[in-house]
Amino acid sequence: MKSAIALFLSLAPVAAEAADCRDLSFDGASYTVCDVALGEDLRLFHSGPDGVYGSFRNLNDNLEAQGQTLGFAMNAGMYHRDLSPVGLYVEEGVETGRIVTSDGPGNFGMLPNGVFCIGETFRVIESRTFKKDLPDCRFATQSGPMLVIDGELHPNFLPDSDSTYIRNGVGVSEDGTRAVFAISNVPVNFHAFARLFRDELQLPNALYFDGSISRLYAPGLDRHDGGFPMGPIVGTVVPKE
Repeated sequence: MKSAIALFLSLAPVAAEAADCRDLSFDGASYTVCDVALGEDLRLFHSGPDGVYGSFRNLNDNLEAQGQTLGFAMNAGMYHRDLSPVGLYVEEGVETGRIVTSDGPGNFGMLPNGVFCIGETFRVIESRTFKKDLPDCRFATQSGPMLVIDGELHPNFLPDSDSTYIRNGVGVSEDGTRAVFAISNVPVNFHAFARLFRDELQLPNALYFDGSISRLYAPGLDRHDGGFPMGPIVGTVVPKE
């Protein structure tokens, strides 16, 4: 199986255009979703030659100096005041943040939380399972809570919760060949956001990235969200025209 996936990766062309981003409505709320297929150059980013990128613009400036640019991007996990990642962070196979499997305060500690892994396939893996199995990830970022776990919503989510924020996250297809990134354009609660991934996007596993600071860069939609400096960033890389 691994050899077949490796062959697919070696033959699959790197996308030469921005990711497929579109707006949609689900249960009366507006969302923007971006589809990325296995074989596109999807990466995680945190720091460059001058320190933490902190913004899509700084990251793009670095890529453009190399003849590349972002196809799309969004914030990809929680971070401390110094912008260092909370929990596991892996970039180009190098681990710079350790996995956290204990419960704790805030959304990150609302177990089960999980890891988004970019390897031979895309995976969203519950954190304790990840620590036990140690899958091979070229890139990985930990966040929490899990939104959808094997087709089931996180058990702590309440349909009538009044805790609403702009939220973003990622879900993956069952075969791991497709990752879908979503951001709400209006404040929503966890239950509504999780059902977007399970019921509308038909994705069996999904992970929450963050809320209130959630941002998206989607040039195909003429969208470039600004705001406070951010930590980890996920995005596709394409040749600069």
